[in-house]
Amino acid sequence: MRGDCPGYRYYYFSHSFYNRMELKPLSKRMVIAGALLIWTIKLFIRPFFHFDQPLHFFLGIAPNFLGSFLLPFAACWFFSGRNHFIARVLRVDGVTDLRQFCLLGFGMLVLNEYLQLIPIFGRTFDYFDILFSSFGLGLSYFVFGKLQQKWQIA
Repeated sequence: MRGDCPGYRYYYFSHSFYNRMELKPLSKRMVIAGALLIWTIKLFIRPFFHFDQPLHFFLGIAPNFLGSFLLPFAACWFFSGRNHFIARVLRVDGVTDLRQFCLLGFGMLVLNEYLQLIPIFGRTFDYFDILFSSFGLGLSYFVFGKLQQKWQIA
């Protein structure tokens, strides 16, 4: 019997399980929790409850901020360990890949927001959406980059 860990027979109690920190499972949990939070704000809080400013403003920009913050985590979850064309373009394996992904994401979010000016989509254009989406993506660049330095992707 090993004496260093009382539950050595069980994988979840071994020390190697707790020391092996991986970014892909964390990314999965963050994307799922973030998507549920965004859906809660968009589908349940904003339509049924009316708040005064500034809470109304923050609930308006929160889905854009959170969604853009979660973009690198979603790319890690969906595309790490895969080798098809989209995965090679949208991978976030290193700092250079992360920087390219964030720049591509910023271009796509600006394009998405400007497409909302076309009246057939029935959407509302807002400069604050661009501003806070870029804040979310910038914050995500630094947070995901730090996590990427400390943890392995696997």
